[in-house]
Amino acid sequence: MPEVKLTWLEGKPGAAATSTWGTPWAQGAVPADQTFQLTAADGSAVPVQSWPLAYWPDGTLKWSAHAVAADAPADAYTLAAGAPATPATVVKVSDHKDYLDVDTGVIRARLRKRGRELISQLWRGDVEIARKGVLVNLRQERIEEDEEKTAGRDRFESEIHKVKVEQSGPIRAVVRIDGVHANKRGKSWLPFTVRLYFYAGAESVRLMHTFIYDRDGSKDYIAGLGIRFKVPMRDAGYDRHVRFVGDGKGLLSEAVKGITGLRRDPGAAVRAAQIAGTALPDPATWDQRVTTRLQYIPEWGDYSLSQLSAEGFTVQKRTKKGYGWVPVDQGKRASGLGYVGGVSGGLAFGLRDFWQRHPTQLDIRGAATDEAEVTVWLWSPEAGPMDMRFYHDGMGQDTHPKQLEGLNITYEDYEPEFGTPYGISRTSELTLWALPATPTAQRLGAMADQVRTPPQLINPVGQLVGSRVFGGLFAPVDRSHPVKAVIEDHLDFLFGFYQKQVDQRHWYGFWDYGDIMHTFDEDRLVWRYDVGGYAWDNSELSPDLWLWYAFLRSGRADIYRFAEAMTRHTGEVDVYHLGKWAGLGTRHGVQHWADSAKQQRISTAVYRRIYYYLTADERTGDLLTELVDSDRTFLVLDPIRKIRTEPYTPDPHALSIGLGTDWSGLAAAWLAEWERRGPKAEVARSKLIGTMETIGAMPNGFVTGSGLYDLDTGRFAPVTEKTVSVSHLSAMFGLVEVCAEVIDLVDDPAFEKAWLQYCRLFNATRDEQTAECGAHFGNLILKQGHARLTAYAAVRLKNTDLASRAWREFYTGDGYAPTLPWTSQRITSTLNPTDAATWVSTNTTALYGLSAIQILALVPDQIVAP
Repeated sequence: MPEVKLTWLEGKPGAAATSTWGTPWAQGAVPADQTFQLTAADGSAVPVQSWPLAYWPDGTLKWSAHAVAADAPADAYTLAAGAPATPATVVKVSDHKDYLDVDTGVIRARLRKRGRELISQLWRGDVEIARKGVLVNLRQERIEEDEEKTAGRDRFESEIHKVKVEQSGPIRAVVRIDGVHANKRGKSWLPFTVRLYFYAGAESVRLMHTFIYDRDGSKDYIAGLGIRFKVPMRDAGYDRHVRFVGDGKGLLSEAVKGITGLRRDPGAAVRAAQIAGTALPDPATWDQRVTTRLQYIPEWGDYSLSQLSAEGFTVQKRTKKGYGWVPVDQGKRASGLGYVGGVSGGLAFGLRDFWQRHPTQLDIRGAATDEAEVTVWLWSPEAGPMDMRFYHDGMGQDTHPKQLEGLNITYEDYEPEFGTPYGISRTSELTLWALPATPTAQRLGAMADQVRTPPQLINPVGQLVGSRVFGGLFAPVDRSHPVKAVIEDHLDFLFGFYQKQVDQRHWYGFWDYGDIMHTFDEDRLVWRYDVGGYAWDNSELSPDLWLWYAFLRSGRADIYRFAEAMTRHTGEVDVYHLGKWAGLGTRHGVQHWADSAKQQRISTAVYRRIYYYLTADERTGDLLTELVDSDRTFLVLDPIRKIRTEPYTPDPHALSIGLGTDWSGLAAAWLAEWERRGPKAEVARSKLIGTMETIGAMPNGFVTGSGLYDLDTGRFAPVTEKTVSVSHLSAMFGLVEVCAEVIDLVDDPAFEKAWLQYCRLFNATRDEQTAECGAHFGNLILKQGHARLTAYAAVRLKNTDLASRAWREFYTGDGYAPTLPWTSQRITSTLNPTDAATWVSTNTTALYGLSAIQILALVPDQIVAP
């Protein structure tokens, strides 16, 4: 098997780092039971833990996962066949009747199997650093419209239902905890999943927190959501410290009992020690004018850092509950890292995407007592209740005809009671450090960097391309030809434009971060955030795929992080995980859950698979698993119920399923389950192959548009007559990518012929369509986006005429032309000066990007200059 050179995404971390990643392998190259060794650039052996992620149909390894914990990270590593090095210290999981103990060799955690506490105790050596770690939630029954009234808040905490050890070492241990938030009266809501990650020799615990919103948005509001720990305080007040890292390396560095700035000076060495966070000399050695008056120096026990917007945080403190808060400082974008403890040890805590997912907050209470309390708020109680209510009253749209009229004016597909957040979710990432003493400013800065940007090992572009794990639809960035260089520049421009828009337009917030807007309003010079289906994009036209393919072919860190944030958002917020619509996503709209179109095209696994395989992220794996049985949702909801012209009643043996956006979503989920060898792998394989065979048997294949699907057999009913039903959207939500993969995996000539027919004919003339299918396809748009289908057919059929046609379609279709002004301009007529390129506003960016990436990969040698 070949060796693979691995590098860090953003360069070598400046401190000890852990990382988990996936590596792809070409079919037939690596046996299923292969063991792996890892070496640093200097040839030294590095302990690594490995496990399989996916397999090729011939049983060889398709993706392997690996984990490493490095005290001193190397610049690069080499992954190769061989026996892994044995770590000096392994992570151990000990299973007891009522709890688990996890020991990294540096820290030890006790995890309860029942009750409230996720982490009941956290030790470093024999010193208890933290205890009583619980999830905390404030629920508010209603939102008062009268600002002089305040609705009461009820406190809920985690209630554990199930604990499972998913991995137990030697390098990496993963424990999954499932439960709900419950109060003392027995009421519960907000199901949660928390995963705790422990690495050999590490002093930190990574915590992935997922909750599902199980209300309809009309009552029961989240007024606070976070995780809370108690921290024993053993040191004298002047040896207890509070730290917050703000913007960049900016640091709030204070002692609970400060001895600097006093009227009397304890001595330069004493002051320097307190600033450094080291133990102060015996007070008997200080200037006694200070020592004899220590009792009169206030002890500041409570601190709070609130990030209520993306542009500002505030810090305040007080001596204790019942006394006034004193402003400390303000800043712009806090890192999300804090610390409380003393010279004998303490707890550092960090929340990733702290300012991007505002309103957030870090609280420290009681630091002057024997036990401080730390709360990392994912939703700050100071922000007011989380308002999940639908944004309008329906405006009389009580029938399908009226709703279609509404769609014709605001582009929003409204239906009563469909704009519900019931079942959406959000995942947050936290890190906890059990430290032996107050860390230095340099150490805190390095920790803050890892909270902001967790270290990630990645594969070289050549490995990602050469393994053909995603169907061979992309090639490395190449500027060797003038035309290629121009296209690459255009792709860079589009990414850079959206990257700037996120910051300039403040596309941030707890539920919003990771998404982009759909269409620009050229009159108001803002994005149409308040106009129906033109607002949040919700994966419309596959920006997720555009970004991930852009990363796979470039290896660029900025693209990776942009795509990662989008995957976290679109897989959680735009998809239902509970209720009757579980497995479906919501079409683009003013609110992520507002539109009544709940479909496979938004929830499709094709948007999540790339991130899952690059990172081996268990939560993303959960999202893939959720979709395996999503064909059953067609019994509950007919995607085209509003426009059917003939009566239709869903039946388990005759479900109407579209061969484009519907089938591609189902096929992607079945493919993921099959190659991952999940519990339903054989059923998924049978359904994937069964539907492929029956699509291939249809006289017009994909041109047929839809088929009657049998849930039990996993096959479409036979079709005897040629039918033509073609939509411009059918191939725009992962169908191209899924078909390219399954054609490589499954030998089914009839299916490939059916797909190539669709690829050849979509942009063909009406006469060509009619001659082959019995009727033309009607008025179609998105022809530039479909140029890649023509290119794919050209490659598979070895047809140079189709290759030339693909390039003409790419240049002269209805998308972005090479003659556009590929620049943006500064506009000042909005609240904040921003960049604008109004021609980018139709959200064809993703289609242009995918078409350019794939046409360059498929027919680069047949370039036709514009």
